[in-house]
Amino acid sequence: MSERFDAILIGAGHNGLVCAGLLAKAGKRVLVLEANDQVGGAAVTRPFADGYSVSSCAHLLYQLQPAVSKDLGLKLDYAAKKMETIALAESGNHIRYSGSEVDGVSDEDKKSYKAFHKRMSGFADLLQKYFNKTPPRLGTKDKKDLFTLAQLGFDVRRMGKTEMRELLRLIGINIFDETEERFSNPALKGAVSLDAVLGTHLGPRSPNTIMTYIYRLCAGHGAVSLPSGGMGSVTQAIAQAARDNGAVIRTGVRVKRVVVDNGRVAGVETEGGETLESWIVVSNAGPKTTVMDLVQTRHFETGFIRRVNNIRAKGNAAKLHLALDGLPSFKGLEKKDYGQRLLIAGDSDYVERAFNPAKYGRCSTEPVMEITFPSVHDKSLAPPGKHVMSAIVQYVPYGLHDGWDESAKEAFKQTAINTLAKYAPDIADKITAAELLTPLDLENEFNLPGGHWHHGELTLDQFLFVRPVGGAAQYAMPLDGLYLCGAGAHPGGGVMGAAGRNAAREILSREK
Repeated sequence: MSERFDAILIGAGHNGLVCAGLLAKAGKRVLVLEANDQVGGAAVTRPFADGYSVSSCAHLLYQLQPAVSKDLGLKLDYAAKKMETIALAESGNHIRYSGSEVDGVSDEDKKSYKAFHKRMSGFADLLQKYFNKTPPRLGTKDKKDLFTLAQLGFDVRRMGKTEMRELLRLIGINIFDETEERFSNPALKGAVSLDAVLGTHLGPRSPNTIMTYIYRLCAGHGAVSLPSGGMGSVTQAIAQAARDNGAVIRTGVRVKRVVVDNGRVAGVETEGGETLESWIVVSNAGPKTTVMDLVQTRHFETGFIRRVNNIRAKGNAAKLHLALDGLPSFKGLEKKDYGQRLLIAGDSDYVERAFNPAKYGRCSTEPVMEITFPSVHDKSLAPPGKHVMSAIVQYVPYGLHDGWDESAKEAFKQTAINTLAKYAPDIADKITAAELLTPLDLENEFNLPGGHWHHGELTLDQFLFVRPVGGAAQYAMPLDGLYLCGAGAHPGGGVMGAAGRNAAREILSREK
């Protein structure tokens, strides 16, 4: 006789763990099944060379929602909090910003950036409030949905006429025009542009990039932190909170299919042939994976399948890890600066030029990068006197024109190292081991559809009321007992936890 649970979670990424922890806290008997050998999804710490460990996908924490930490009683240790961002210049005349303050630019740019950051942070505060709610359905007569819509309208109006107009004007336009209008310093334009497009299939001139910039600020207004032990320590803490609440977590168990009986879910079958019963199955996998592979299309209407099949998820970010026998020499950086967040973004035109090849399935010849040296703060990540470099590199298309093989990976790895050498000429001499994870590798290792850490592009037609698609925007799928809780659901990706928390609350309100 198979074992029965009140809810089965597919995938122990951070959202799945948050959802499981809150369902268990409410008294549900919860099982989490994870295909990989450790929990955490794309937020894990693992070795990549002898003696060297790294946060292998997500490497900075800046969006974890306070409500998630409060509900699960999380207490995290940080190697560094509120890191400064340094936008690198080949000349060594770098600019620095943290919060609303920026250095290395004119007084006029300082004033303009402060006003820009204040406005964008205000918009982010509004969005964050609704990131932590189930989005209302459009065209509904449900009182709960109507109340949320009315509340949203009231909150927008309460911002004042000027800010309301600005929000409506800006939300769908591109970051390029805004930086051109507001700033004169090229490096500041490039850094703000990179913050808007990191992890997306968008360039600074693409519509929607004001929204993706605001999205980044939706917790702490963009302040970035480095957890002790890497990002894996965050998901381990969430997993422990779930276990403390009574959830059972099994790793190394891949779900083959969701069992459907008489028009509703009845449990799951693992690849090992085990059947586990539950009237509630919650998927932390992407919407396409859930519908097309785990459940299969015959259990849904044709129109719904078409909408799911049209979800866009084109990963463009690679991860570069370097094991170093010492810190490289960056022009214009002091030793303390290596513990900050470093950007290679040139100017806004540089970022746009980096995006251009990706439109045609080609890699950037001059990529943009977000760089950290986590071992400066956290000595546990490298041998004594040695260091780790972790970098997100764009643009690297999931669907490379000529396909990904070892030769293509090696070629782009060298491109990335050559780009770094423009700022740190001796970096190649310091490298003892290197690893490049392409979007295809990220998909295979972390089960990210299309290698996209949001499980679907963040654009207005895949956002808020219509994320992931109409008919599944409130976590419940059009199949009784099936729910989504991952980055493909509202509000999206990033180590935020809001999707998992919202899904748990929705399940508890529906499944009395």
